[in-house]
Amino acid sequence: MASGWGITGNKGRCYDFWTDFSECMSTCREPKDCALLREDYLECLHHAKEFQRRNRVYKEEQRQIRAAARKAKGEEGGVGIVNGHH
Repeated sequence: MASGWGITGNKGRCYDFWTDFSECMSTCREPKDCALLREDYLECLHHAKEFQRRNRVYKEEQRQIRAAARKAKGEEGGVGIVNGHH
């Protein structure tokens, strides 16, 4: 990774993030000063935040689908029932 060469022989997709992070670490007083650059670099490598967001969106979509199905089922079964009595 540190060479800058990607798998196809071109510059690696995360190389720019790596150089920014590396430069910061070379010049900073404390490593915590480079935390945001480190986070950006790791996100580029692993896409953890992207996957978390996709999972949240998927779960919400599934919740809405289940709620709509329950609502539709309740409307179909509710014909002729008034105040819970037949």
